[in-house]
Amino acid sequence: MRIGLFLPAAQFPGQTHAEVLGRTVEAAVEAERAGFDGVWLAEHHFMSYGVCPSATTLAAYVLGRTERIIVGTAVSVLSTRHPVALAEEAALLDQVSGGRFRLGVGRGGPWVDLEVFGTGLGRYESGFAESLDLLLAALTRERVGSEGTFAFREVPLVPRPLTGPPVVVACTSEATAELAARRGLPMLLGMHADDEEKRALVRHYARYGPPAPGHMAAGVAYVAGTRAEAQRVLRTSLPRWLGPGLAGYVPVDDRPRRPRDPVEYAGLLCDIHPVGTAGDCAATLAATAERTGIEHFVLLAEGAGDPSLTRENIRRLGAEVLPRLRA
Repeated sequence: MRIGLFLPAAQFPGQTHAEVLGRTVEAAVEAERAGFDGVWLAEHHFMSYGVCPSATTLAAYVLGRTERIIVGTAVSVLSTRHPVALAEEAALLDQVSGGRFRLGVGRGGPWVDLEVFGTGLGRYESGFAESLDLLLAALTRERVGSEGTFAFREVPLVPRPLTGPPVVVACTSEATAELAARRGLPMLLGMHADDEEKRALVRHYARYGPPAPGHMAAGVAYVAGTRAEAQRVLRTSLPRWLGPGLAGYVPVDDRPRRPRDPVEYAGLLCDIHPVGTAGDCAATLAATAERTGIEHFVLLAEGAGDPSLTRENIRRLGAEVLPRLRA
């Protein structure tokens, strides 16, 4: 079983951007010390849900601050990026890190980002497969050209990837799961999905792709002396982040949007993810692995919103939970 940290660079009320980004980097360094397998950085735009607008840029910095740990993006949003430019960045990070970089990509959403970056709603609604295929071509071929939406003459790709950084695809629907399966790419399943939803997507994927390709799942994690105490901390703190954070998702058009209730969502996350004693956390992750077949988890450890509590949580997860799972 592989366990990493999921770092969205969440901004809690009263925190500056410098404090949030500094805490994120500190958490990544602490994760390496604590024995985690990787850290995965999120990309968001124009919102406090996450104040990192370029996961590859932050990944480059974290790679420079660490020596062993895998550093990945969870995810880089293809709907607002040119896939060849993203492939160039991934190849560069793969080379200079000695193969420690991983690239996670996703469709994103119908948000105002599409307007700001000029890619348009079509890239989100119907352009993901084409973008993904061009990205994969740029990572695996010596030269690439395109006659589709991205029309350009054939060019050489430099630098070439050292290892061809493995690509993982964020999946929240059967259509995206099928798309990933047909390309032999593992899925990254979101925090909102419970074990039954995860299992359903894994089974759907298996209809179109090879078995056990190394799927990943994101979740929250918090260790305390009792399950009641861990639940109390996160049920109190998470809505302070989720409330203003989720409100930052602004549609690019006039489509109706029903935002999640932050208190209910915090309760869901606490119920379906490893929140409790070290034994509770290990048992929850082991049970999810048993039910779904997923054995790679990336855990959001900064849910308490306090840098000192985040550091302590990472240490306890590393010292008390990881050894139980690996045993």
